[in-house]
Amino acid sequence: MSLVNNGITRIPPGINAEVLGSIFNNIRKPNPLQYHEYYQDFDTYAAADWTVTETQAGATQALTAGDGGLILLTNSAADDDVNQIQKLPVNFLMEATKELYFAARFAISDVVESDAFIGLQVANTDGSGAVTDGLYFLKADGDASLLVRLRKNTTTGATQADTTIDLVNATQIVVAAYYDGIDRLYYAVNGAVLGYLDASAAFLPDTALAPIAGVKNGEAVAKTMTVDYIYVAKARYSL
Repeated sequence: MSLVNNGITRIPPGINAEVLGSIFNNIRKPNPLQYHEYYQDFDTYAAADWTVTETQAGATQALTAGDGGLILLTNSAADDDVNQIQKLPVNFLMEATKELYFAARFAISDVVESDAFIGLQVANTDGSGAVTDGLYFLKADGDASLLVRLRKNTTTGATQADTTIDLVNATQIVVAAYYDGIDRLYYAVNGAVLGYLDASAAFLPDTALAPIAGVKNGEAVAKTMTVDYIYVAKARYSL
């Protein structure tokens, strides 16, 4: 069988979105300098690149077999045991006029008897998700409901929403968020945009953030979190 002829959609000279007069006017691909990007697919993992928080001995963070590259966070069997990894250093600052995107795919072994969170947070070793600044998805112990939260400085500068999606044991889910650079943070689960949060100055984090993922036991039984990927992209230039 011959290759499908997709000549109609080919653009041999390349494609870009640069303005006329730009030094990159003739580059034959989208300008990679438009965004500060971080993409971790967990085909590799270097512990020195992350701040690891463990509240009990015996927790582990290690690559695990599976399609797409996976890291497995495994807790000890102690109640309230925390296992958290955060990328070093903090290097994403949410700013008005500059768009930001976040996406991650993950699974929890027990979606009721655990706390879990993934997203962007200020540098911390708290392990509870109750941090001063951040954009992240979370679920509380005793509830499978997935929430999305945007927080600035204190609890009075926080806004959140129930995505209306319940997590399922050991089932991967994709979460994503988009800050429009103005006053809205749109959020999505498994590709469906579900709503937006107020991202005006009252709620927009004003401290540098870093990718983070963590799980906390809700009982004296070991829990796990499996992360497939984390992606962040922030526009370098204003709207």
